[in-house]
Amino acid sequence: MLIYCSLKPSNLMIMLALAFIVIAMTGCATLQNGRGWGQDAIFPVDLKRIPRAAFNALLDLQTLIPAAGALAFTVDHFDRNVSDWASSHTPIFGSKSAADNATSPINTALEYEWLLTALATPSGDNPKDWAYSKIKGIAVEWAAQKATDYSTTFLKERTKRTRPDGSDNQSLPSSGASDAFSYVTLANRNLNFVPLPDKVRISLQVGNILLATTEAWSRIEAGKHFPSDVLAGAALGNFLSVFIHDAFMGLPKDDRLGFYILPSKHGAMIGLSFGF
Repeated sequence: MLIYCSLKPSNLMIMLALAFIVIAMTGCATLQNGRGWGQDAIFPVDLKRIPRAAFNALLDLQTLIPAAGALAFTVDHFDRNVSDWASSHTPIFGSKSAADNATSPINTALEYEWLLTALATPSGDNPKDWAYSKIKGIAVEWAAQKATDYSTTFLKERTKRTRPDGSDNQSLPSSGASDAFSYVTLANRNLNFVPLPDKVRISLQVGNILLATTEAWSRIEAGKHFPSDVLAGAALGNFLSVFIHDAFMGLPKDDRLGFYILPSKHGAMIGLSFGF
């Protein structure tokens, strides 16, 4: 028996808001470099950051993995077969209508959480400076989300892929998935600068990714998208959000997780680095 429970987005947001208000009141007033979150956003722009941010966004695992998955689903009839199975069996949501109705509340919750995490980051003690830093920082992240929206719409109009249910030709990429993963990428980056125990931070970040994945899967069960559609949307949302955030926020580099490529005699060496 599958028991499906839901928490109203409004109640969830109240709980999250109270939690992040407490965090903001009890946490550090500035980042480790002594600057406030958003204080160095937009201006001055470090031109060296832009190509580096684009390169890192492209090689980000949350860009590479769904992009590779989208390509894999195009082999043979895998895309159609999984889509047909999911929309006919609806293993998670129980019905196509329930899956379709789940999309908006999940994305709304992720959008609010993104904003709350931005407000919870340390931006200084002075109210005027705090407000100015928040406006700049949120403006950069809002621009990242809007870039995701516009790029998704542009690609939909160019690819003209028919949806699995035949309702229109706006299937690729999934706007629900691109929005969800854009919000999650921004929220998780904000959480890196919120004063939290590492276990709590990682749990929230993993939970965010799972919630966005649930939203993406709901579009498949609803018969609105193929798996490759939502994977392409996830890759697009993460890529643009990482790129714009890292290029224009002016935040100190997070060295806890790194991806690198080094030349060698026989080609190149690819690796991951972890900081403790």
